[in-house]
Amino acid sequence: MSDILEQVSTAIIEGDLDEIVDLTEDALDEELGAEEILNKGLMAGMDHVGVEFKAGNMFVPEVLRSARAMQMSMEILNPLLAESGVQMLGKVLLGTVKGDLHDIGKNLVAMMCEGAGFVVKDLGKDIAPEGFLEAVKEHDPDVLGMSALLTTTMRSMESTIKALEEAGVRDKVKVMIGGAPVTQAFADQIGADGYASNAASAADLAKQLVS
Repeated sequence: MSDILEQVSTAIIEGDLDEIVDLTEDALDEELGAEEILNKGLMAGMDHVGVEFKAGNMFVPEVLRSARAMQMSMEILNPLLAESGVQMLGKVLLGTVKGDLHDIGKNLVAMMCEGAGFVVKDLGKDIAPEGFLEAVKEHDPDVLGMSALLTTTMRSMESTIKALEEAGVRDKVKVMIGGAPVTQAFADQIGADGYASNAASAADLAKQLVS
């Protein structure tokens, strides 16, 4: 790996908001392609962050900082990636279910999925089944991710899957769920395609679901 790509990767891992923009521009000045900077710099850094987060060696504030650094770099690279027609892994649609206003976990999942090479559309929080359904029809995602932090709002996940089934679009999208009270058993019970216990695992799961 070139020196500059290692520096980009390190800046992502360390969440270095002061340096990441300059390093991204330096990499472009060295005539590295946007895709190479994404894959070997940003995604390499976020992969490391994901491993450390899963292992309990990095914590939410540090991961958020790393993700923010990645977003700052992506603001420069996105137009170039679009120009060169780079294929992303797929499209992920995310939202916290109706009645639930918690979104730190969902935001982390969004950042981890972006770091893994997905285009992410984040609907926000308190999304009703009809809202998810309309968004699936509009955005045609490969994966729909729903989160809940309250046992009382978990049932909205089941209602959303039923709404997708009734509208005839369930087989067009993979559904993954997560959040503190959510379990694999609950995912199986409501007919979700997968469950992830944390943001790094959610990004890995999304990759599995589209492969």
